[in-house]
Amino acid sequence: SIRDEPTVGIIARDEARKMVIMAEPMGVVAALTPSTNPTSTAIFKSLIALKGRNGIVLSPHPSAAKCTAETAKIVSQAAEAAGAPAGLISCLDGSSYAGTQELLRHHTVNVILATGGGPMVRAAHSTGKPAYGVGPGNVPAWVDRSADIGKAARDLVNSKAFDCSLICATEQAVIADEPIAAELRSLMEKQGAYWVPETYHKKLAAVLFHPDGGINQRSVGQTASALAKVVGMDIPADTRVLVVPLEGIGKDYPFSREKLTSVLGFATARDAQAGLELGVKILRFGGDGHSAVIHSRDVSQTEQMAARLPAFRIIVNSMSTLGSIGFSCGFIPSLTLGTGGMGGAIVGDNITVTHLINRKRVAWEIVPPPASVQRAGTDTMKREPSIDEIVAQVLARLKPTPVEA
Repeated sequence: SIRDEPTVGIIARDEARKMVIMAEPMGVVAALTPSTNPTSTAIFKSLIALKGRNGIVLSPHPSAAKCTAETAKIVSQAAEAAGAPAGLISCLDGSSYAGTQELLRHHTVNVILATGGGPMVRAAHSTGKPAYGVGPGNVPAWVDRSADIGKAARDLVNSKAFDCSLICATEQAVIADEPIAAELRSLMEKQGAYWVPETYHKKLAAVLFHPDGGINQRSVGQTASALAKVVGMDIPADTRVLVVPLEGIGKDYPFSREKLTSVLGFATARDAQAGLELGVKILRFGGDGHSAVIHSRDVSQTEQMAARLPAFRIIVNSMSTLGSIGFSCGFIPSLTLGTGGMGGAIVGDNITVTHLINRKRVAWEIVPPPASVQRAGTDTMKREPSIDEIVAQVLARLKPTPVEA
């Protein structure tokens, strides 16, 4: 997706407005990488940084420090073999909050790419430097009575089971239209979803979350069978996802939180309006600005719901995991998903190389100044040169400036 994106020199010409746009690298990127998908995020951030002619220093999550450092080493070796200066891709040795703070505040750092937990993202925004922060996802998925119920069931289970639900845009709660709820459950069960008996709800919640609501890191990225074993629950061998009915939304209902593991919430709603209200509550509770899913063949209803959901990625009739990151849907391919102003981020875009270059605009006069601000004089120009002639003259006078590492 970024191969043919222009990021060097003149990247656009506007003949009508007599303006050219030149790409300018931001400089040094400080990149915080998470524990959930550390290696892929490190590769992705390195690629978009270098494509924009930036240097990058990775700061790994403490529990993923070794694999992130190894990834940086591999990518750096490949870059240097292709002619990049040594040190263009770097990684902190180990990881600590103090070390990360030093990096974020260092005078040579120009921009921050922060993917990780809430405290680290807030720290990135508090440095006074430009920062692209990625907030948590708590993705609701509405399944309408008009939907292809079989496809919705496959998408929901496949998406939630993908990489044990480590992608932040994975579905966290299904909201089923009441008339099709039983059918959806049956079809999800055929795909490997297992409804957890009520007697195990509290035990499972205690495994997933600390008493204050924080995620228990040991539960992250676990298979359904591993979680079932911890709570002493027998499940079918082909179980891929554990499903727990949602009794409410908020701090007193732990399964309404983001669950970065193979556990999915399930609720029913009497109609689309009630489903929309539940989806809004889930996002407001823990996923403002991130992503939401709609399974529906009613285009008008889909657009109306999308307009009201507080999310910047609305995935329609697809897996949220692969749709949100730009594989099965037309979003820009990215592993860093902005949550916009409502989510505490500067943009709601899928972050890519275009976010890591500045645009220098060079503009020639197209409207003469008003007479009231001019002194009388003689216009000696016989004709105005074309923009191509002007650019050629400017470039001829420019001397190449070596790019420092």
